[in-house]
Order: sequence, then C-alpha cells, then structure tokens
Amino acid sequence: MGAQPALGRPGGGLTIDLAPTLSVALLSTDLTVLYVDDDLLVLDKPAGLLSVPGRGEDKQDCLSTRAQRLYPDALITHRLDQATSGLMLMARGAEANRKLSAAFAARTVGKRYTAVVEGILAAPNSDWGVIDLPIILDWPNRPRRIIDMQNGKPSVTHWRVLSHDVSQQTTRLELEPLTGRSHQLRVHLQALGHTIVGDTLYGSQAASAATRMLLHAQMLELRHPVSDEALRFVSAPPF
Repeated sequence: MGAQPALGRPGGGLTIDLAPTLSVALLSTDLTVLYVDDDLLVLDKPAGLLSVPGRGEDKQDCLSTRAQRLYPDALITHRLDQATSGLMLMARGAEANRKLSAAFAARTVGKRYTAVVEGILAAPNSDWGVIDLPIILDWPNRPRRIIDMQNGKPSVTHWRVLSHDVSQQTTRLELEPLTGRSHQLRVHLQALGHTIVGDTLYGSQAASAATRMLLHAQMLELRHPVSDEALRFVSAPPF
C-alpha cells in the first residue's frame, strides 16, 4: 500500500496512537495529515472547520477541499460537525470510497468520542450507560435535531464517565455512537440534561462563553478497504 510514513503492519492488525506526521500550508490554509497510504487518509479536523463545502462563498474552505488540493483522489466517506474536532477518514479513489462508505453504512466502523458536559453526571450502575432515543430533524428550526418517539430514526449511544471536575461543575465522558445520526451525541446528551460544554446550538446561554465545543473524535476502528487488515487509530483530545 505504500504507507507514508512506513508504519509496520503486523498480521494481528495495527494500532496507531496518532501525532501529526505532515502539516502543510495550502493557499494560506492548514491540513494535518495523521496517516496516508494509497487507499486511505486519516486527517485531524480542527474545531470550527467544515467537513465539506457549505452554501455560499464564505463556506468553501473545508477539510475535504484542503485535502483534495494535496490528494486529488481523496473522497469523503463520513463527516464531523463543524464544531467537532478529531479523526476523519477520506478514501483515495472510487473503489476504496465504495468500501469505506459501505462500512460506515453497515456500522462496522467503531467510533469513540471524548466530551465534556455541563453538570455532574452520575456514573451508570454498569460500566456503560445507554441512550436509546430516536432523532429527527426539527424542520422549523433547522439545523437542530430533536427527540421524536414516533417519527424519529433509531439512535443509540453508549456512554461512560471518565472523571468529574467539581470546581467547574463538568463531567468528562467517553461516548460510543452505535448509529450515525447528525448531531446524535449532542442531542442525546441534551436529552440527559447535560449538554456539551461550548455547544451553542443545544446548550445553555453560558455555552456561548466557551471558546469551542468540547467534543473530539478520538478513536476509529475499521478494516482497511483493500488489505482488510484491522486498523485502530487513536488521537488524544486537545482539551
């Protein structure tokens, strides 16, 4: 596969604790490439950057556009919210894109996030708690989503408490979405009564004082789209 940099590929799979391997300036914009081979890109999306272009000239700068300037064959397979930072995959070429897109659709890509939420959230009786609440677009208030028990799409999130900060009255969580609805983690945590710190769309008035939303995509597990090797990418949250 011609990985750059060379990262040995033991038969039992590959775990990569990621640090930036390539940071380039492209037309006054930055792109941090954490891993690249002939079929796959792993990128570090900063908070505040769109995943794909939006509507209007002021929304054309995004992660996919930056990546395609350096890797013209790079194609989007999934997205992160603009306010979310962390690991994003892009396929290189149509065949890798088809396989990665199918893996996301089949929910065979493992995802973990770190979030800091408002308030002291008690740990569940077991190691992990479960939020099983259906989500639907709130059409009159787009792009917001809401819980709708009758018309919402099935949405499941596992969560566990990592730590509490009593002085700040916040809780650090690890999150595992089993489904991939837009804004799923943000809506599910709001439903628990503990919105993500800095989430101005779903949070309290105090959220607007935060410099960013404290949600980071910190782990991805998948099969390589060509070799079928088990890969696990890990990126520490910047907060």
